[in-house]
Amino acid sequence: MKSALSEVLGDLGQSPDQRILRLYRRWSEGGFGLLLTGNVMIDRAQLGEPGNIVIDDERDLATLTRWAETAHAGGSPIWMQLCHPGRQANPVVNRQAPVAPSAIAADIPGFRVPTALTERDIHDIIDRFATTARIAEKAGFDGVQIHAAHGYLVSQFLSPLANHRDDDWGGDPARRARFLLEIVRRVRATVGPQFAVSVKLNSADFQRGGFTEDESSDVVARLAIERIDLLEISGGSFESLAMMGRPTDRLGSAQQREAYFLEYAHTVRANAGATPLAVTGGFRSRAAMVAALETGDSDIIGLGRPVCLLPDAGRALLAGDEQLPSARVSRVRTGPISRSRTVRSLAGAVDLQWHTDQLHRMAAGAEPAPQRSRWRTAYSMMQRNGVDAFRRKRG
Repeated sequence: MKSALSEVLGDLGQSPDQRILRLYRRWSEGGFGLLLTGNVMIDRAQLGEPGNIVIDDERDLATLTRWAETAHAGGSPIWMQLCHPGRQANPVVNRQAPVAPSAIAADIPGFRVPTALTERDIHDIIDRFATTARIAEKAGFDGVQIHAAHGYLVSQFLSPLANHRDDDWGGDPARRARFLLEIVRRVRATVGPQFAVSVKLNSADFQRGGFTEDESSDVVARLAIERIDLLEISGGSFESLAMMGRPTDRLGSAQQREAYFLEYAHTVRANAGATPLAVTGGFRSRAAMVAALETGDSDIIGLGRPVCLLPDAGRALLAGDEQLPSARVSRVRTGPISRSRTVRSLAGAVDLQWHTDQLHRMAAGAEPAPQRSRWRTAYSMMQRNGVDAFRRKRG
């Protein structure tokens, strides 16, 4: 599975264009059993990043249809990842204040205190997830993935750090899980029976007092009852970048090994029941992938960053390649500076941007550039979140 990667290739109106088609043409030829899009936003007033694609009505139906057709041309089904940033809404590009379960800001430099959602607001967002799923189905996509990981809005509802509500949407693990379950049910009721509905879920937040593995295991059991089509396991948020292999909390480091979340997948296999599990994060060697499949801990191998450098990674593995390319662009060494959350957040942001730059090269018709320097990446990050972001805002 080509896992979700935030492409940030929306035009000034947050619409997909030829660049996204060109990028997915490369991946459609990559030998993948499934393609997942990057996070498509469901509300154009709430963006996670400058350049996010937003689908909240049918204005881009023709381009969306070509997007799905491009993936199908290479033989791969394609699912659209649906996302709302919540309190992780980018402060540079959003006119409106961010929204969240509670008025608690993310521990990220420069991010604002969000407005707590009302009951009416919550139901509106649930409807928005269903609307975007309906449009994806109409355009020819084969399914959707509800993004309930990485600190975005659904993940915020699950976390006791972000959700301090004492109504029907918070107060204990069961009520904190309600938002996700209601989205799953509304989406399933809106689309046809052959259209896939899946979820990406954190194994944990990797933050003291946050969403724990025990709470995540309980959510897995609840999702199994809903009979979703796939559960993808990930972890962390932009406050604690576990999905990048670098948890930043004070509870101790996760083992720096392949498949960061495979051990957790093993522990929840029984709770998942018949629900297929996908594990994404850290896989680089064919041997580790084969072992994960043979043990039954994972049914699907998710590949993210490697496909930024090798767009036909699926085909290469099937042909017998033993190792996928990897790059750690920005390293935080040991010492006092390494304990700074700001420094570690910046390092993670540079790493993410370096891989995003590779996507943008392919979207422009060029090849990935593994030797691209981190300084060029830092410049492009400043440009995307500075001049370009304000240009988009005015647009």
